[in-house]
Amino acid sequence: MKNFSIIDTTLREGEQCIDVNFFSQDRKEIAQALDDIGIEFIEMVSPKVSPQSQKDLKMIANMGLNAKILTHVRCQKDDINLALDCGVQGINLFIGASEFLQKYSIHKTVDQIIDLTSDVLSYAKGQSPDIILRFSTEDSFRSNHKDLIRIYSAIEQLGVVDRFGLADTVGIATPNEVTDLVSLLREITDKDIEFHAHNDTGCSIANSYNAIMAGATHIDTSVFGLGERNGITSLAGLIARIYSIDREYVKKKYNLLKLHQVHKLVQEKMKIHVSFNHFIFGSVAFSHKAGLHTNAIIQNPETYEILKPEDFGLHRTISVANKMVGIHVIEQRTKELGLKMNHDNLVELVKKIKNISDVEILNDDKLNQIIRDFSQSLSISKN
Repeated sequence: MKNFSIIDTTLREGEQCIDVNFFSQDRKEIAQALDDIGIEFIEMVSPKVSPQSQKDLKMIANMGLNAKILTHVRCQKDDINLALDCGVQGINLFIGASEFLQKYSIHKTVDQIIDLTSDVLSYAKGQSPDIILRFSTEDSFRSNHKDLIRIYSAIEQLGVVDRFGLADTVGIATPNEVTDLVSLLREITDKDIEFHAHNDTGCSIANSYNAIMAGATHIDTSVFGLGERNGITSLAGLIARIYSIDREYVKKKYNLLKLHQVHKLVQEKMKIHVSFNHFIFGSVAFSHKAGLHTNAIIQNPETYEILKPEDFGLHRTISVANKMVGIHVIEQRTKELGLKMNHDNLVELVKKIKNISDVEILNDDKLNQIIRDFSQSLSISKN
C-alpha cells in the first residue's frame, strides 16, 4: 500500500473526453495545480497530436515542477525523437496486444510486436539513457495471457524498460482479474508496474486498488475521471479509497487541501457538470439526513463518515428540514434559535414537522418558523 505513485493523465487521457479541449494556459495551470498536490507524475498528450501540443509539452517540461513530466507515444521512432526534443523526463510507449487490435488496429502478429517494440525501446534508451521508459500493452485484459507473457518477457530481457504497464482499455476487467494479471506480470519482472483502468463498467477504482494490492506501483488517474468514453480512475476517487485505509499516510503523501483547487479549475475551464455524488467534491458528499445518522454525527462524525471533510478543506451538512429528522437534531436547532423545550415538547414538535413535510417541501427558513411558532404556542398555552 505504501509503495505506489499517481500518474495523473488529465492532460492526456482527460483531453480524450468528448467535450474537453485544453489550451496552453489551461494546461499550465492544471499542471501547476497537480504539482501543488504532490502528484508524482503528469502525463501529457503526444507532441504528434498538434503543433501547439508540442509547444505546450516543451513549456511544461521546462516549468521546473517537482512532478516528472511524461508523454504518451506510439511505437515509432519519430514519436520518440519528438518527445525527447521536448525535454520530457519519461516516455510512455504503448502498442495494442489483443486479437482485436492485432487485426483491426496495428495489423501485426505477436512476433512482429516483439520485434518492433524491442527495436524502438532500445532506440529510445540509446538516445537518452536517463529517460524513464515505460512499455504497456493496450487492451491487456482482452489479450491472450500467453501472448502477453511472450511480449513482456522479451521486453524484460532487453533491460531497457523502467516500468511496465497494463491497460484495461475498454473497462472490461473485474477486480479479481486485475489481481491475477498484475500478479502474473509481477512474476515476470521486478520493475515498476503501472495500471490504467477505464470505467465503462464502474470498476476502475476497485480495479486500481486491487492492482496496488497485487504489486502495481503506479496508478493512472484523471481529474473527475475524465477520459475516453466513461473515463478512467478518478483522482479524488483513488485518493478517497486509499485514505480510508491509511488516513495519515495519504495526508502526509499529498496536500489534500489543494485537491479541491484542481477540481474547481478543471470544472471552470471546461464548463463540465459535476455529478452530485462524485467522490469527495460532489454536492452531497458530506451530507446527512436520516435521524439515526444525524443523531450519531452530532456526537461523533466518524460514526457515519469514513472521510473527514476538514482534511479536504470542506464541511459537512446536516439536513434538518425533512420528514426523517430526529429529536436530537431538532433539540440542537431549538437551542441555536435560543429556545428551550422539554422532551415531551420536542417529541410533539418532531411529529408536527414530519406531518408538514409529508405534504410540502421544507427549507431551513420554513423549519425555523415552524419551531418558533410552536414555541410561541407553548407560551400561549401556559398563559
